[in-house]
Amino acid sequence: MGEPKILIVDDQKGIRLLLTEVFRHEGYQTFQASDGKQAVEIMRAENPELVLLDMKIPGMDGLDILKRIRAINPEVRIIMMTAYGELDMVKEAARLGAVRHFTKPFDIDELRDAVNACLKRADEAGRLVASPGGA
Repeated sequence: MGEPKILIVDDQKGIRLLLTEVFRHEGYQTFQASDGKQAVEIMRAENPELVLLDMKIPGMDGLDILKRIRAINPEVRIIMMTAYGELDMVKEAARLGAVRHFTKPFDIDELRDAVNACLKRADEAGRLVASPGGA
């Protein structure tokens, strides 16, 4: 299968670069999008296993992007990031399938651990599905 793929969607270039550096060091293939249109294009082209998605992006908010990403791949793991403590948005993101959320500024070690755990669970589930009879 190769390196697991992560799509990082944030309008702040510094956040994208930091997360790219952290997750490449962890052995993941990373892609960056600064807006919803790019995120959807990369999602279609690369089909990443996990998306780190900022909730507040100019032009298309994180919930709209989340819905479009889920329409492309309902199984993709999504972790939301926000600079805002908007409980309603967080609840809606969870209802739409986001597995976690982090409030900025987040602890990079906690985020890294959450991503590693998410992708490990996805990999284990994929192995179980690939070999239901154990063969």
